[in-house]
Amino acid sequence: MSADGMIWTGSANGSLAQWDGSGNRLREFLHHSSSVQCICNFGTRLWVGYMDGNIQLLDLEGNLLGGWIAHNSPILSMAVGRSYIFSLAGHGGIRGWNLSSPGPLDSILRSELIEKDVSYKNFEYMKVLVGSWNVGQEKASYESLRAWLKLPTPEVGVVVVGLQEVDMGAGFLAMSAAKETVGLEGSPNGEWWLDVIGQILKGHSFVRVGSRQMAGLIIAVWVRINLKQLIGDVDNAAVACGLGRAIGNKGAVGLRMRIHDRSICFVNCHFAAHMEAVSRRNEDFDHVFRSITFSSPSNVLLTTSVSGSAAQPLRGENGSRLPKLSDTDMIVFLGDFNYRLSDISYDEAMGLVSRRCFDWLRENDQLRAEMRYGRVFQGLREGEFKFPPTYKFDKHIAGLSGYDSSEKKRIPAWCDRILYRDSRASSDIECSLECPVVGSISMYDSCMEATDSDHKPVKCVFNLDVAHVDKQTMRQKYGEIMTSNKKVLYLLQGLEAFPEVNISTNDIILQDQNPAVVKLQNRSTEELACFEIIGQTPNSSGTPFSGFPSWLKVSPAVGIISPGQSVEVTLQHGQLRSQDYLSSTSGNSPGAGQEKDATLLVMVTGVYSTAMRDHKIHVKHGSRRDAFPSSGYNFADRFFG
Repeated sequence: MSADGMIWTGSANGSLAQWDGSGNRLREFLHHSSSVQCICNFGTRLWVGYMDGNIQLLDLEGNLLGGWIAHNSPILSMAVGRSYIFSLAGHGGIRGWNLSSPGPLDSILRSELIEKDVSYKNFEYMKVLVGSWNVGQEKASYESLRAWLKLPTPEVGVVVVGLQEVDMGAGFLAMSAAKETVGLEGSPNGEWWLDVIGQILKGHSFVRVGSRQMAGLIIAVWVRINLKQLIGDVDNAAVACGLGRAIGNKGAVGLRMRIHDRSICFVNCHFAAHMEAVSRRNEDFDHVFRSITFSSPSNVLLTTSVSGSAAQPLRGENGSRLPKLSDTDMIVFLGDFNYRLSDISYDEAMGLVSRRCFDWLRENDQLRAEMRYGRVFQGLREGEFKFPPTYKFDKHIAGLSGYDSSEKKRIPAWCDRILYRDSRASSDIECSLECPVVGSISMYDSCMEATDSDHKPVKCVFNLDVAHVDKQTMRQKYGEIMTSNKKVLYLLQGLEAFPEVNISTNDIILQDQNPAVVKLQNRSTEELACFEIIGQTPNSSGTPFSGFPSWLKVSPAVGIISPGQSVEVTLQHGQLRSQDYLSSTSGNSPGAGQEKDATLLVMVTGVYSTAMRDHKIHVKHGSRRDAFPSSGYNFADRFFG
C-alpha cells in the first residue's frame, strides 16, 4: 500500500499495476522488462527492485523519476531507515540510497567528491593478449600452440582465447542445440583445447577464470595468479546465428568480467561464409550485438549512497533500452568474421601476396569497406595489420606458398580479425574516472608457423590504462562531506524536519451508527505531510496489539496532506463480525450494553525522512441491543456477510 491508499503489485514481465482499496485495477505501467522482486513506498515515492539488480523510482502516479543499477544480482528486499532506503541483494550485499535522490543533495555530493577525486582515484596499467583461431576441427601441435600463445612481454596479465570450428558436423550441431536448451555446454574436443592451452599458460602462472562453448565456438580467459583478486563478476553468454538463428555453427560466445572494477567484454564470433554473403555477415554482427544477454548487469555502482540515480541504464533517443554490450567500458570482438577480398582474382591476389603488397590487398577488404560505410562494427576500430591474409591454406604446408591449391582456388582473405572499442569518444581523450578504460595496440599479428588448420591464428596485445576508485577512501571522503559540508548539513536538516499537523480532537465518543470526524491540518505552507492511523487494541490477555477493533471503521487510514490543507478522517461504528457475535452470546465480547473503547495512533512524517510524531486519539462507543435489527435478520449474514 502506498501513502495515498493505493495498492501496487509487480509482475514477472516487469509491469506494475495500481489498484484502489476496493480491488479495482486502475492503471498499469511498464518501465523495465526484468521481473519485479519487491516494491517499497515512503512518502510520495515508490522504489521498485528488479531481478536484474536495477532499482527504479516512481511517483505515486506511476511516472518514472529515475533508475540505476544497484546490484549485480536480484534485489530481494528494500526497507526504509532514517533518511535512506536500503536494498538487499541476492549475494548478500546491502546498499543505502538517500530518500531525496535524485535531488539537490546528489549534485552537491557529486561535485564535492569530484573535487576530492585525487585522493581516491587510482590508475593501473596492464597488457591483455587476445588470440583467435579457426582450428578446422583439428587438434593443434604443441609447437603451433607455443608459437601462437608465446607471451611477448611479462607484463601480459590476461590471456583471452577464441576458437572456431572446434567441433562441426550435423549430428554434433544438433546435439549442441539440444544441450543449449537445457543449459548444458562443452564437448570432449573443447575440453582438450582448454586443457592443453591451460597447461601452456600454467607455466607462466596463469589460471583459467572463465570459459564458454557453444557448438564449435569456445572462448576462455586466463589471468595471472597475482591478479586474480582484481577479477570479478565473470559471466558468459552465447548467441546462435545459424539456421533459424538456432544452430550454433555460426554465432558468438562472450565472456564479461570486472578488471579493477571496470567492465570488459570479449566476444568470439563466427559469421556467415562465402564471398557473396556480405550482408548476411553484417546481419550476424547486428544480431549478436543486440541479442547477447548476460545473467547480470554490468555497470554496478561502485559506492554506497554517493551518486543516487546518476548511473542510469543507457537508452536510445526514443527511450528504448540499448543493447547490453553498450554498457561495457571496453569490448573486444575476435573471431572468423569471414569477410573476403572483393573485385580481385585469385591470380591477382596471389601475385600481390607473393610480393607482400598487403597495402594494395587491403583496399579490396570487405570488412574495411563495410565499416567505412557504417554498416557493421559501428564505433569499433582495428589496429594496423601487416600480416598476410589468414585464409585459405592447405594444411601442414608452411609459408606463403601454402594458400589454397585445390580446384576451387579460394582467394586469400583476412577472415580472422580482432576489433575493439574502449571508453573514449575520441582518440585524444585521456584515461580518467569519466573515461575509465583507454586501450592501445602494441602488437597485431598472425602466426604463420601454425599449419594445423586452413586458417592462421591471429593475436593482438592491448595496452590498457584503467582508472578506478579506491572505494574505502572514497567512502571515507563521502563521510567527511556528510558531516562537515555546510550545504549538505543544511539540506539534511531540512530533510529531517517534518511538518506540524494539528489534530482537531483527542477524544471521541461514538453514538450508535453516527460517524465522527477528526480533522488533520498541515500547518506547513511548503512541505507535504504523510499520515498513517493504526489501532492499539487490548486482547483477551490485556496486552495491546496493532489493528483496528472489529467494531470500528476508519477512513482514510493513510494519506497525504498538502501544505496548508486539511484532511477529514471519518470514524464510524461498524457491524460486528461473526466471531464477535458468537462470542457475545457467552458474555466475553463487548456486546449489548457494554462500552467499547480503543486507542488510535496518528503517525505523521515528512516525505524524505522517517522522523515521526504521533498523536493519540481515544475512541469510545456504547452499544445497545436495539442497535441491531429485530426483524428481517439473516443469521448467515453474521458469518458471511
